[in-house]
Amino acid sequence: MTKAEIVAEISRQTGVEKDKALKVVEALMVTIKDQIANGEDIFLRGFGTFTTKIRAAKVGRLIKENKSVVVPEHKIPYFKPCEDFKEMLG
Repeated sequence: MTKAEIVAEISRQTGVEKDKALKVVEALMVTIKDQIANGEDIFLRGFGTFTTKIRAAKVGRLIKENKSVVVPEHKIPYFKPCEDFKEMLG
């Protein structure tokens, strides 16, 4: 599902115009990205948690150059669904 499809579905379910629904969806995405970038977790009851995880440093390979390189420790975004959401997936 694309962002346009999400906007269309929200508009259909709520009766809100598509341009207003688009602004809300975009504002939600910006807020989530900003908060995660600032180290804050986002808890949406009945949906899940957006947070970050730390990937440990590791040795990777550059196949074309036949070299080993160190990939430094870094943060990645992570989503953990709530129990109800997990049960829906089976």
